Amino acid sequence: MTTRILIIDDDVNICEAIKIYLEKEFYEVITAHDGAAGVESFKANSPDLVLLDIMMTEKDGWQVCREIREISNVPIIMLTAKGEVFDKVLGLELGADDFMTKPFDMKELSVRIKTVLRRCKTREDKSADETIRYDNIEISKQKYQLKIKGKAVDLPPKELELLYFLASNANQVFTRDQLLDKVWGFDYLGDTRTVDVHIKRLREKLEGVSDKWTLKTVWSVGYKFEVFS
Repeated sequence: MTTRILIIDDDVNICEAIKIYLEKEFYEVITAHDGAAGVESFKANSPDLVLLDIMMTEKDGWQVCREIREISNVPIIMLTAKGEVFDKVLGLELGADDFMTKPFDMKELSVRIKTVLRRCKTREDKSADETIRYDNIEISKQKYQLKIKGKAVDLPPKELELLYFLASNANQVFTRDQLLDKVWGFDYLGDTRTVDVHIKRLREKLEGVSDKWTLKTVWSVGYKFEVFS
């Protein structure tokens, strides 16, 4: 089946240039030129990957990313003219899978697309039927669902993936850089505080759930899902 890519960018010339290049590589390409139209196009066309510009009219890239992540885990590569650390941190927190800073080389964009699609496919294959259970908690990556004491709890995709990864490697300590690489899945250069933010949010949701495990900070190193014997 042909891989379908949705480009959401208010620069018509950039959309057309990317579309022409990717169609030569046998992708099916759909374009939308503002954030609101992009969300509607996403719902109507069920793309396999989204190229999403940050600075747009109607709805900016951040809002579009939020709305897509409420209904789908389809990979998103964000396009930014700034290349600032803040943009990358916020994008990671919202669930973006990779970044490209304008202007970019089309060949590099093609490689990034293939890498992200391959990585997401690998994660899907590995996560099928894999559910982790500890006292009062159940984490399913197949369903992207967290249950606490039998009740489903809303959790953003990256928070669930982070919790799942730590819980599936119980009692093993990971640095922030390792967690960015394992959970977000690409080399991230800049502020690693996005991991701290996600851990903080997870702790708020998991507070008082059990005395048999905890999300523990290992000072000067990183974090681990500690299970008490």
